[in-house]
Amino acid sequence: MTTPTTPNPARPEPDLGRTVERRALRDGVYDAILELLLEGRVKPGASLSIDALARQLGVSPTPVREAMVQLEHTGLVTRAALKGYRVASPLSADRMSELVDARTILEVAAVRGAVPMSDAALLELKAAHSDHVMAAEYVKRVRATSDETSWPVIRRYYTADWAFHRVILHHCGNQYLLQLAEGLSPQVHRMRQSLGHGLTDVDQAVAEHGVILEAIATGDDQRAEDAMRAHLLGVRARSLAES
Repeated sequence: MTTPTTPNPARPEPDLGRTVERRALRDGVYDAILELLLEGRVKPGASLSIDALARQLGVSPTPVREAMVQLEHTGLVTRAALKGYRVASPLSADRMSELVDARTILEVAAVRGAVPMSDAALLELKAAHSDHVMAAEYVKRVRATSDETSWPVIRRYYTADWAFHRVILHHCGNQYLLQLAEGLSPQVHRMRQSLGHGLTDVDQAVAEHGVILEAIATGDDQRAEDAMRAHLLGVRARSLAES
């Protein structure tokens, strides 16, 4: 006969509701600080006060401190003993080149695994490409009437650009490639910050995505690999030219 297990008063059951709530708060704080950094409202090298950020966000210092630890792992912020956190310096030309090389290794492997692509996945990729085209057209319309491109416009474009790549990564048959690529994503944003959010290559990027899409749609895996490699080599060349 099985004896019922009785709770141990010395070891109270965890409050899962409170744990989830705290994690949601931490993630929300992380997203808010990340947005602050990507928008460029805090310049490279500037100090990031945990207490000041907590007051600004209306939270206690604890979730801010936890978020800063996460951000340190992305390379967007740095921490020095007795000096606290600072916004990381812009990426050097060498680091930019290494970053795009890493993306190329991951994404060429991903497109190789994604071809042949199912009809449903191909429709998803075509929709992502259409969104990217529309975001690029919007950028050009804004730039035609203004010398500066606002962060919401920039964010919309880069979100659409990444969404195209993410569909391929999601359907490549290797979840670790997607995880690794998403781990590089904050550094890619950091590279864009280093370039001042110029958005000078929207036409080239859209055209290159179109070549990748066409190759995938025809089931030509070698052509798709070559197109992805050419696209990312183009990204590297244009980035280094602007740095």
